[in-house]
Amino acid sequence: MTAIHIATAPMKRRDNALLFGLAMITMAFLGAISSAWFGHYRINLTPSEPLGLWRIGKLDRPAAVGDLVFICPPQTSRMREARTRGYLRSGLCPGGVAPLVKSIIAVAGQRVAVGVGVNVDGRSVPSSNVVQLDGQGRKMTPFPGGIVPAGSVFLHSPFAGSYDSRYFGPIPEAGVLGLAREVWTYAP
Repeated sequence: MTAIHIATAPMKRRDNALLFGLAMITMAFLGAISSAWFGHYRINLTPSEPLGLWRIGKLDRPAAVGDLVFICPPQTSRMREARTRGYLRSGLCPGGVAPLVKSIIAVAGQRVAVGVGVNVDGRSVPSSNVVQLDGQGRKMTPFPGGIVPAGSVFLHSPFAGSYDSRYFGPIPEAGVLGLAREVWTYAP
């Protein structure tokens, strides 16, 4: 019995060291995720804007045309359909989706027209062509256009396959988390 105990003692120490090592790695990983979350860092994995690490910057004024923002999409039928189709990634916004990174191209009171492309107050928005079918051949329904309502913003990305306001229309400014600041990114 003593010989068995002596032979298994080094194995137990090795197992304990392995468990301790795994616990430390897990704690470091969870600590990094917590620091990133509470430090307002996010990873963008969609081609709407450069891929990589971004930071949410404080926005202590009303959102304005030209702002590149992180915004939580509202829980609407269009957004639920977008989630089902795979246009929105999982995340911590209401509805279980990740925040969008988009530029604001119109704010309350501005007139948006959506046809072949997008016009704001009669001015054409570059790289705003509207597609009829998504990458899977499913019909895309563009936003019909109109005046951006109070408390709302109209979003855009120059990426041709972007799912933005040209399809879902204006969304509440209240969902803006802050300005999108590149930390470490690359454009494929």
